[in-house]
Amino acid sequence: MILARIILGLLDLAPMTGYEIKRHCDTTINHFWYADKAQIYRTLSQLTDDGLATLETVPGAGAPDRQVHHITDRGRETLYGWLTSELDLQPERNAFLARLFFSGSLDKPQVEKLLATRLASAESLLETLERMRVSMPEPADQRARLRRATLDNGIAHARAELDWLTSLQEELA
Repeated sequence: MILARIILGLLDLAPMTGYEIKRHCDTTINHFWYADKAQIYRTLSQLTDDGLATLETVPGAGAPDRQVHHITDRGRETLYGWLTSELDLQPERNAFLARLFFSGSLDKPQVEKLLATRLASAESLLETLERMRVSMPEPADQRARLRRATLDNGIAHARAELDWLTSLQEELA
């Protein structure tokens, strides 16, 4: 259900093809929500079936036709209802923390490798998010400010994880 609301939110920004939605998921919201291609297309189909989105075939000039999705008024009402409803706090699932929790029986070099791998991943994420932040224009309205705020949240979390990982490495050294 949350992915459907996220897609409605993206369609509220602008009409998009499934490919464009996937690109947005990979480049703008991936620090807080992941969706694979199959999930996106399945959800788009359901949104269309439910009357929350429409599908427009745009003829391609020397290219395949584009299947552009538009949010409907009913879709906007659904999005608004979700945005104004009680927060539906989702329990976090983190495969790395699950591995770390059970890693007490591993040899020290294996634990060090696990931590070093996660540290490299967190550094890469932080670099990506900071590049996005630098290239982002100054927000002109509330919508843009709030989108930037989610990016700032991702940066803060990545920095906190790097600090925590570094401390843990030092503690275990």
